[in-house]
Amino acid sequence: MTKKLFSRRRVLAGAATLSTAAILPRSSLADWKPTENVRLIVPAAAGGSTDVMGRLLAAHLQTAWGQSAIVENRSGGGGTIGTAEVVRAKGDGHTILVGNPGPNAIAYSIFKNLSYKADQLQPVSNMIRIPNIVSAHPKTGIKSIPELIAFLKANPDKLSYASSGVGQSPHLTGAWFLQLTGLKMTHIPFRGAGPALQAALAGDIQILFDNLFPSLPQVQNGTLNGLCVTTTERSESAPNLPTMRESAPELANFDVSSWFGVFLPKSAPAAVVEALNVQAKALLERDDIKKNIAAMGARSDYGTPQQFTDFVDAETKKFAGIIQKEGLQMDVQ
Repeated sequence: MTKKLFSRRRVLAGAATLSTAAILPRSSLADWKPTENVRLIVPAAAGGSTDVMGRLLAAHLQTAWGQSAIVENRSGGGGTIGTAEVVRAKGDGHTILVGNPGPNAIAYSIFKNLSYKADQLQPVSNMIRIPNIVSAHPKTGIKSIPELIAFLKANPDKLSYASSGVGQSPHLTGAWFLQLTGLKMTHIPFRGAGPALQAALAGDIQILFDNLFPSLPQVQNGTLNGLCVTTTERSESAPNLPTMRESAPELANFDVSSWFGVFLPKSAPAAVVEALNVQAKALLERDDIKKNIAAMGARSDYGTPQQFTDFVDAETKKFAGIIQKEGLQMDVQ
């Protein structure tokens, strides 16, 4: 049965109508609470997954803490403009960053003129992870990663792959696949996921590396052939799609996802970090939020501040290796 498609409106509908009892965690809260309005900086435009998670968290914090929690979208520079704003803010808990791999793992290696460093942010907790997906136009006849590998070995440089842009997670997913297999495809970057998907649907590009949405509906209706997802486990939204690491021995350690977590300025006191971590955990434990996360094709990924710090460090090192091997360097625009 086809899963219901991700709808930002549907995910957010009802967030403002929940009772306080439904939102407050059952366990006792950390002692710290804000004394003024809380700003949640989303370093992306409205409507995407970063924005959705920021708004769900804001609605939760507003009820749990009894202070207004306002989402501010600060897009641009691959997420670095909004992230830099949080780095410059006071670490008093009143400015929170909703981060993702772009500005919080990839940026450190790919941008020559980045205005902040990783050690200027305090990871608090991840919230969700969403797989990337690899698909092929049906006219290629390719229906699996082993078939893609076999075709590329027999026909080097005959295929091209699309992504949402240079240095984005889908691009680096494709680059890592090619690095690990020793194969070649021409990368065609587009300005966003929408144009990349349209080029793949038209057959202008044969292979597409994308976030799970918006590609999954095209795989489900047969206009694209789904080859794999890129996380360590299969997606509940597409259980018949194998993982990349299932597909070939050289891909056994493959793991790429889009993740969305919470950060504070590094100067934030331990009590503030703990209080926000408690609320991130409480958010992810709510039944309504679990349903919303599933509708996004995602899974919950709560962690302690130390666990999230270790995860972000590992992601940063992984992407740094891919970027260095590709020879990618860019300026923040």
